[in-house]
Amino acid sequence: MVGLAVLASLLAGYPGVSRAAELPTSASILQQMRSFSTMGSVLYIAAHPDDENTQAITYLARGRGYRTAYLSLTRGDGGQNLLGPGFREQLGVARSQELLAARRLDGGRQYFTRAIDFGFSKDYRETLRIWDRQAVLADIVRVIRSFRPDVIVTRFSPQPGDTHGHHTASAVLAVEAFTLAGDPRAFPEQLGELTPWQPRRILHNVGLGGAGAGVPGGGTGVVKIDVGGTDTVLGESFASIAARSRAMHKTQGFGMDGGPGAGGPGAGAPGAGGPRTQSFLLLGGEPATQDILDGVDTTWNRVPGGAGIGRLTEEAIARFDPEDPTASVPALLTLRRRVSVLPMDPVVSDKREQLDRIIRACIGLEVETIVDRSEAVPGETLKMRHTAVVRSRIPVRWMAVRYPSVQRAVTKVLELRANRPVRRDATQILPATTPPSQPYWLRKEGTVGLFHVDDPSLIGRPENPPAFPIEYVFEVGRQTLVISGEPAAADPANAAMHRRLDVIPPVSLRFASGVQLFAPGAARPVTVELTAARARAAGTVQLQAPTGWKVTPASRPFRLGREGEQARITFTVTAPDQLATAKLEASVEINGARFNHQRIEVRYDHIPFQLLQPAASLKAVSLDLAIRGHHVGYVPGAGDDVAGCLEQMGYAVTQLTGADLTPDKLRPLDAVVIGIRAFNTRTDLAEHLPALFAYVEAGGNVIAQYNLSAGLSANWLTPFHLRISR
Repeated sequence: MVGLAVLASLLAGYPGVSRAAELPTSASILQQMRSFSTMGSVLYIAAHPDDENTQAITYLARGRGYRTAYLSLTRGDGGQNLLGPGFREQLGVARSQELLAARRLDGGRQYFTRAIDFGFSKDYRETLRIWDRQAVLADIVRVIRSFRPDVIVTRFSPQPGDTHGHHTASAVLAVEAFTLAGDPRAFPEQLGELTPWQPRRILHNVGLGGAGAGVPGGGTGVVKIDVGGTDTVLGESFASIAARSRAMHKTQGFGMDGGPGAGGPGAGAPGAGGPRTQSFLLLGGEPATQDILDGVDTTWNRVPGGAGIGRLTEEAIARFDPEDPTASVPALLTLRRRVSVLPMDPVVSDKREQLDRIIRACIGLEVETIVDRSEAVPGETLKMRHTAVVRSRIPVRWMAVRYPSVQRAVTKVLELRANRPVRRDATQILPATTPPSQPYWLRKEGTVGLFHVDDPSLIGRPENPPAFPIEYVFEVGRQTLVISGEPAAADPANAAMHRRLDVIPPVSLRFASGVQLFAPGAARPVTVELTAARARAAGTVQLQAPTGWKVTPASRPFRLGREGEQARITFTVTAPDQLATAKLEASVEINGARFNHQRIEVRYDHIPFQLLQPAASLKAVSLDLAIRGHHVGYVPGAGDDVAGCLEQMGYAVTQLTGADLTPDKLRPLDAVVIGIRAFNTRTDLAEHLPALFAYVEAGGNVIAQYNLSAGLSANWLTPFHLRISR
């Protein structure tokens, strides 16, 4: 293989998305070729998942073919969940996947910082303080230096106004990062792997709502562009694609009956393909008059030695035959040789990967690895079946399968023939040092406002790299194509989906509740539940507590004979005499190895399965608590932990339905609590509200939690006239 050009190609998605990737159409190949010929890049920045302008992203990515990305500073951990009881870290993981699903539709990419959505903030200065301004600023600079946008667009204004403090803070930091990203003196620790990059300008996408949004009509420094039109590949308007993209935010009620408008900011009525003008206000950098990329060379001429690339690409586009995409392969291979000798930078590297995907699509090369299990314990053997097939008569040789994490490879050369799948069966041992799967930003405890990430190269990534990466090596036209992938397994709970390989401990642990209250100096039983992931798991379980708290005994033995078998191990915990808060941590020791992981499954139909395995811990609170009343009624909503917390405090809690809201059932209650988004998710409450209002008028106490103004099941929520803004 001496003298062959070696290129890397990344899979467009990953196996957790669907059972089988759809074959690219000729129209989509042509669209990608046109995108390859375009060198413009735009980075859109806002605070949360669902803050992005999907209409603009769709137009820029699919309409113009620009490298387009959305940087959400947070993962939406502090929001609400319309689909179930998963909040905080679980919600952040789900909303991260919702953004990835949205980008697969609108054609953009997705980035994040380490900032935590800690809840509503009225003042951006408070937000910057809690986030750690310099740390989040460094993350934004890192993304700019990695992605290298020509133009940055903010969803929100940097001018303080009547909006969420996170919103304003996202724009304030974006403007500051725009100035610093090109300065080698700023965050020099990044320069070992990155180089400074100065975008041409930064603009505010005005008129999308929120105070300080600027004047949408025009004025000094305002550029207007028409982001309407139709995607020629799908035959669908950009507005309709944007609406489908935004509808992926289903945990927030988007795209659901009665939920917020699926089109979102700037999208307008879903499906419309006519003109839709949006305005962009200059915040910094070079002025623009006609277009947000005024003065930016969006051709290959901007790359040293790249002038010929643009010409060859245009020739390939002109000669593309939709009836026979394989006819373009010789020209594309010539183009690839030219690209391989260009100076390396992130943009050219992206284009190399895009060209690999185009050639793969033209020859119809598909590859996948199915593993015999979706979850593996470190040290276990993985049984894998690698399958490759080519859908054309282009000669393809399958040279090898490589396993980078164990530095091994299978190197037998196999010839691929049209529409004849070729399989390689292989076994590899998952290294014993492989850590259990956990989103990289959750591996260690952070602060209230910032996730802790040890490896800076992971910062910005939407999700973990593969637990067991695979490289498939092919030869096409005497060039070597390396496709990166990972093993996948059928999801037993959803046959239409594949799951990424997750690494798990042999035993998982959990507490019945995340919080336990103690009277000062009191002793209470604390139970740890163990679940065996593999048969014949035996060892000891420990419960650790800080100084001042007493745990007896120090450890207990356990033995679990069957996979899935459970055991409940109880310790006695004594609280200190004074008020205190502590973290109790459970762990098991098996054959000298220590494991301390919970198991939390995040399952929703619209996103791939996600497994969280945080440390098994319990918040213990020594508190001299006095309560008023004894009996509370609770009306569940979209899901929260309020009922359990009330029981911890000593209340008797009765779960109520709409039909239970009668004078006889309400009269004995000291209070009624209505769950989060109950009036958004339940249809059985409205007709029974008069009885609840009468209960209030008679002196009863009712606490209603958070609801959305859109999609309410009742027109009137209070016993007296009260108008509440959104």
